[in-house]
Amino acid sequence: MLKGFFNVPKAVNEPVKSYAPGSPERAKVAETYKTMWNSQVEVPLYIGSEEIKTGDTKKMSAPHDHQHIVGVYHQADKALVEKAITEALEARKKWAAMAWENRAGIFLKAAELLAGPYRAKINAATMIAQSKTIHQAEIDSACELIDFLRYNVEFMTKIYADQPASTSDMWNRVEYRPLEGFVYAITPFNFTAIAGNLPSSAALMGNVVVWKPAATQVYSANIIMQVFKEAGLPDGVINMVMGDSGMVSDVVLSSPHLAGVHFTGSTGVFNDIWKTIGNNIATYKTYPRIVGETGGKDFIIAHPSANPTQVAVGIARGAFEFQGQKCSAASRVYIPQSLWPAVQAKLEADLKSMKMGSPEDMSNFITAVISEASFDKLARYIDQAKNDSDAEIIMGGNYDKSKGYFIEPTVILTTNPKYNTMCTELFGPVVTIYIYEDAKWSETLKLVDETSEYALTGAVFSQCRYAVEEATVALQNAAGNFYINDKPTGAVVGMQPFGGARGSGTNDKAGSSQNLLRWASVRTIKETFVTPEDYKYPFLG
Repeated sequence: MLKGFFNVPKAVNEPVKSYAPGSPERAKVAETYKTMWNSQVEVPLYIGSEEIKTGDTKKMSAPHDHQHIVGVYHQADKALVEKAITEALEARKKWAAMAWENRAGIFLKAAELLAGPYRAKINAATMIAQSKTIHQAEIDSACELIDFLRYNVEFMTKIYADQPASTSDMWNRVEYRPLEGFVYAITPFNFTAIAGNLPSSAALMGNVVVWKPAATQVYSANIIMQVFKEAGLPDGVINMVMGDSGMVSDVVLSSPHLAGVHFTGSTGVFNDIWKTIGNNIATYKTYPRIVGETGGKDFIIAHPSANPTQVAVGIARGAFEFQGQKCSAASRVYIPQSLWPAVQAKLEADLKSMKMGSPEDMSNFITAVISEASFDKLARYIDQAKNDSDAEIIMGGNYDKSKGYFIEPTVILTTNPKYNTMCTELFGPVVTIYIYEDAKWSETLKLVDETSEYALTGAVFSQCRYAVEEATVALQNAAGNFYINDKPTGAVVGMQPFGGARGSGTNDKAGSSQNLLRWASVRTIKETFVTPEDYKYPFLG
């Protein structure tokens, strides 16, 4: 056992604060939100030791009040992206050689900074620029990111401790080296925790990173960089660049030093990245690791034995928390005829009670979708459902972008199990329900499995264990994260390793040691103590 393994603090999941009315944490976030709302920030490029302001800026606004500008961020040109690569490779010389305990200490300190002095700030930033409610911000930008940072250290030590057998005359060991080159991290808007985890998990294993956050998440990404710097992350280990996505990727993916891609985003973009890497494969010094979590068309299926109230709450939370913009959000639901009246009544009552508006009002359950492009796309599908003969909007269906990008929680009922909103990823507060005959349970399981190209998350509700077992087997390839009697969202680091297959990604399971192992290149070392001096084996006589 290597020195120090028993001394690493054991990872614990960060407790979720309630933010109940009158609580001190609620007052603190409200105060921080107001202060940040009334000031503007200027987000630089973080390249090496420099914070670069190019003058080529883009405005950042709040989705729930799109005319309110909260700041600007600077954009890189091709030369600055190349500079980020150069600075990363220079930083690698010392970072890759640093003792793992010292790398661990940096990210454990970052976790404590987020748990304490930065908690209100990172939550308020996520509320402002990503329009998350305080609860959604807390479980994401505070708790999940803290959990990633803590658990990744524990996962790293377990990986390093996995050593081969040796004998009295030979000593075998494996060395978990960082990849030879740099890692390109591309992160989405919807989870601040993902934005922090994708570059930091690779960096923890000794790699250097060029990180491109989503344009709509730069506001909170800037705070992540501030936390990393305060925690002592050396210059150049993680370089944050913003700019034209196509240009940045073209430069990065053409570098011979590309060693890996850590991606969360759309399936189409990931496919293009994979194709580009394939076309460039002869130029790389090493085969790049490609790790991606992409789209989803996540399902709920209820068995006739299910509790209808539980099913309705699973739909309400699974489909409409964070406006359905979780990659795990429920977006297609299969309900037996016998259960539908009770499920419908409960779901209607719940939706009528949901308030919609700015996250500053912490009594709101629904806020705005992330952008005008997202709003317009969702509005088109809602309008189409209003006109199609095989679909009907039975709840919600209204939208308004005059102040913010607000779309009512919308429920579409269809008679066509292959209706377009049962198949197409929408990424918004729209769920489509198909009613099946109770006797066609097994047929419907097959339908669920065959309907979507994706396989990210899914849930079954049933009080019959035989039905649960049948669904678990029938849907084994339909969801990388499968839930029994629960909504298909809310994976917790260290408890439910997250990721899907098919069109949903490489299923490398963020929140587990499996993901961290992708950022290590293993070297086996065999040392023989008494070296043979005659080539002859006993069989030669």
